[in-house]
Amino acid sequence: MRSEQGVRELTYAQAIQEGLSQAMEADPRVIVIGEGVPDPKAIFATTAGLRDKFGAQRVFDMPLSENGMTGVCVGAAMCGMRPVMVHQRIDFAMLAMDQLVNNAAKWHYMFDGLANIPLVVRVIVGRGWGQGPQHSQSLQAIFAHIPGFKVILPATAYDAKGMLISAIEDNNPVIFIEHRWLHNIKDAVPVACYRAPLDKARVVHEGDKITVAAFSYMVMEALLAARALAKHGIHVEVIDMRSARPLDVDTVSQSVRKTGHLLVLDTAWTSGSIAGELITRVVEREFGALRKAPVRMASPDYPVPTSHYMAEGYYPDAVQIYEAIVALTAAALTPEKHGSVLASIRHTGPHDVPNAKFTGPF
Repeated sequence: MRSEQGVRELTYAQAIQEGLSQAMEADPRVIVIGEGVPDPKAIFATTAGLRDKFGAQRVFDMPLSENGMTGVCVGAAMCGMRPVMVHQRIDFAMLAMDQLVNNAAKWHYMFDGLANIPLVVRVIVGRGWGQGPQHSQSLQAIFAHIPGFKVILPATAYDAKGMLISAIEDNNPVIFIEHRWLHNIKDAVPVACYRAPLDKARVVHEGDKITVAAFSYMVMEALLAARALAKHGIHVEVIDMRSARPLDVDTVSQSVRKTGHLLVLDTAWTSGSIAGELITRVVEREFGALRKAPVRMASPDYPVPTSHYMAEGYYPDAVQIYEAIVALTAAALTPEKHGSVLASIRHTGPHDVPNAKFTGPF
């Protein structure tokens, strides 16, 4: 699909907007609702122009009543609509957990498959400019714990569009998690309407030294480290997990059988993270293939400080990933090579804004 004609570069945010537009063109049952959807900033530009194109009956704002409006969307989905509900922060979805967990995720099972809830809930995670502990959480493990949800975390613009279209067409409730540091990263995106799988991880950098399985934005940090190490003959296999539920253990297991080492990267807290679940499942399957105990790398187990000065060092980055890879594999690098790698992967600019080195396509 990525080599087809009619491919050009779009940002992650533009890809989401185009995916929404094409899904709405294809199916009049698709509606978009959320706090700020028709505002000038248009949810980081991801809903720009949709109201002008499709009208106020299909693209509209909602009051500050997350649980009530989520119930409205669940009811609309039950009646044949395909709502896309948008929360500018995943934290706001906590106010709608009753409708999401007790209704949306369970309705299909409660009524023996006679009812479906084709609801997509877009939630945004991320960091920067002092968002603090109430606006920067990555709560995918909470949603992935609930049977009945599909929980996806596209890391590229290609997947942002393709997975969003697949999610809208899916008959199950899908939690679509986007990291806002990805919104401005470009990738090769086909013009045509296409679909990307919701249940399959993808190898984005091939190698045989170690397997690095990464979720969401951590794919970018992993690629920085992998590309720098490849220049010195250390080839890292980076897997974009794409989804937290379903969890594609098969792709990771296959890679671990080749490399013998595993590092899992997550944007959430360390304890209870989906990274720990992935490691557990791989160990259960591939214990004999592992040459050393797997390692998970995620955020520390305390709320992120609001002060951007205090938050420096809170988030794992490419330097820590590189150091973990070297420790796991006992890779030998001369001081000169070590310095070269560090110089090429260190974050450029203020720590609380996206790294300018993140470019696509991937």
